[in-house]
Amino acid sequence: MSHVLHRSLLQDYPVAVKGDGVYIIDADNKRYLDACGGAAVSCLGHSDPDVIQAIQQQVSQLAYAHSSFFTTEPMEAIAEFLAKRAPGHLNSVYFVSGGSEAVEAALKLARQYYVEKGEPQRKHIIARRQSYHGNTLGALATGGNLWRRQQFEPLLINIHHLSPCYAYREKLEHESDDAFVTRLVDELEDKILELGADQVMAFIAEPVVGATLGAVPAVGRYFEKMKAVCEKYGVLLIADEVMCGMGRTGALFASAQENLVPDLLCIAKGLGAGYQPIGATLVSDDIINTLKSGSGFFQHGHTYIGHATACAAALAVQHKIEDAQLLSNVEAMGTQLQQALLHQFKDHPHIGDIRGKGLFRGLELVKDRETKAPFDSGLKLHAKIKKAAMNQGLMCYPMGGTINGRDGDHILLAPPFIFNEEHIDELVTKLSVAIDHALKVS
Repeated sequence: MSHVLHRSLLQDYPVAVKGDGVYIIDADNKRYLDACGGAAVSCLGHSDPDVIQAIQQQVSQLAYAHSSFFTTEPMEAIAEFLAKRAPGHLNSVYFVSGGSEAVEAALKLARQYYVEKGEPQRKHIIARRQSYHGNTLGALATGGNLWRRQQFEPLLINIHHLSPCYAYREKLEHESDDAFVTRLVDELEDKILELGADQVMAFIAEPVVGATLGAVPAVGRYFEKMKAVCEKYGVLLIADEVMCGMGRTGALFASAQENLVPDLLCIAKGLGAGYQPIGATLVSDDIINTLKSGSGFFQHGHTYIGHATACAAALAVQHKIEDAQLLSNVEAMGTQLQQALLHQFKDHPHIGDIRGKGLFRGLELVKDRETKAPFDSGLKLHAKIKKAAMNQGLMCYPMGGTINGRDGDHILLAPPFIFNEEHIDELVTKLSVAIDHALKVS
């Protein structure tokens, strides 16, 4: 009997005992190709010797020092690394232990910024349906996924949700990309005016939507135009790159690919690649200067912010990605992965859409390709695909509720940046077997 409160109380889990590049090995010596990085986390695989050495060296010197007493060399170094490469004037970095904490910090920074700026009436946050921003109560409220929110609804703050930039299902028939984007931009402006032009605090969005939609990129100049509306009404734009950032889409920051300069930018997952828990919120000079000239401190904090060992791990991860030019491999292998998925599934009667950027790809399953009708949610097709894939020795990230938090299924793929052509062949072959098996038993 396990005394661990596992995610599922009705499931037995294999025991992971070793990492070997892009594979995880269990106690029975079965190898699993990690085609999703767990949850788009393990971008360097599971056994990088340089990162392991950096962690060991840091622990041998100083594992942890509380940030209310000290700064540390690795924290200063990784902050400088990120600030130099971030879009715009995001020159300050607040380190946390994961993505949910990064979003919470961004929301609190936005609120404190307006209080200290002399606009305390700004309180409304605008997000998008089918977004995911984390599992703490503030981040969960901000996310727009019905299933995740439903039972906790009485505990959640009121957030306003708009349409996602989800062309496969939200774009009207015969509507051009430009017209689709214009409609979404108008929706944001209308909501700001409805709530009060001086009452809105922030708009938050994922540049490429991950867990809840399955690697859905924006269309056209969507983010540039949404940012223009935010600037028009003095609203902060928060980019949630917790899943899609840190090289996952082929650029260190996904916002840069959208010509977007956010006011706050949240990262995690690929920042430390799973070698240590770490996330961060990057903050614009304007916000920092406002706090400096006001209270002089950020009214927020966690015990492990700026953890020295986590920061040392993140720095080693980012140096490895840059020194080995792995972002070029993300682009090259991302293109090959997309081509391989199209070759295998473009004529599949139950694969409706194949999408994404870099090594961040999604497949949406449908009962009927012509109507885009989803499978009955009661079938739990996504869970059957995950189980069949694990039996094949493949880790992928299937999810349900793609359309509205209840209906629809998709598969998210987010393999390590060290993937090669042989790994892609293995992924597609095993995924095809898993999908067909799950469909057969549904």
